[in-house]
Amino acid sequence: MSEKRIEDYIRTIPDFPEKGIMFRDITTILEDPEGLKLTVDRLCDSVRDVDFDLVVGLESRGFIFGVPMAYALRKGFVPIRKKGKLPAATISKEYDLEYGKAEIEIHKDSVRPGQRVVIVDDLIATGGTMEAACSLVEELGGSIAKLCFVMELQGLKGRDKLKKYEVEALVSYPGN
Repeated sequence: MSEKRIEDYIRTIPDFPEKGIMFRDITTILEDPEGLKLTVDRLCDSVRDVDFDLVVGLESRGFIFGVPMAYALRKGFVPIRKKGKLPAATISKEYDLEYGKAEIEIHKDSVRPGQRVVIVDDLIATGGTMEAACSLVEELGGSIAKLCFVMELQGLKGRDKLKKYEVEALVSYPGN
């Protein structure tokens, strides 16, 4: 019997949230202890040879994968949240969505100048959210050591917005 791959734990739901979309559901990774362990281990392996100080995770699925990575690698964890959710002084960045705009923020004192960070999220689609997150880290004086994703939807060309960074996705799907 062959070992399971991360893809084996991802459920595909056709026509969600609208007809023609193949939704890639990671809740099935989270529900399975072996799937969760495999995914976190693979994310950790993807940064073992990277020199960095902090793991940064994007709300909310970046928290799910980023915190166990930070714990396993003995690094601090910094959340990037939706506007209005962090209690201390913040900086924020607005970015475009398919139909409108959104804004994310980070505590002003969470990344110090010169610190190198790995940013984690579950999915790279258009790259807009991650591009905004990178901008926040850099505004605080940090540098991006690597961007890590569980999945990539290649058809949405998110890597194009993130060309200046090292990007790794554990699983890639050709469509959107």
